[in-house]
Amino acid sequence: MLEQYPYLPLILMFVVVYFFMIAPQRKRQKQEKKFVEELKRGDKVVTKSGMHGKIAELNDNDFSCVIETMAGKIKFDRSSISMEMSKKLNAPEKK
Repeated sequence: MLEQYPYLPLILMFVVVYFFMIAPQRKRQKQEKKFVEELKRGDKVVTKSGMHGKIAELNDNDFSCVIETMAGKIKFDRSSISMEMSKKLNAPEKK
């Protein structure tokens, strides 16, 4: 059968790579974009570098936000906010 369809293994490998690598990455990118768009003042967040704080301001002109921490207020790009860590921080505790 492979003699009749020499490109079949190559096509099957591409399909496997798409479903196990490309599709999940695209889904994750959409989730992160939605998370960043839904941020609002007062949300507790964690940046990708590990800074904990609360959103004090959101600026739509340069897509940044000001995060209030114990050390003061710091301006960050919204893409630097970690979706996973922020969701864990805001998740209700299980008893």
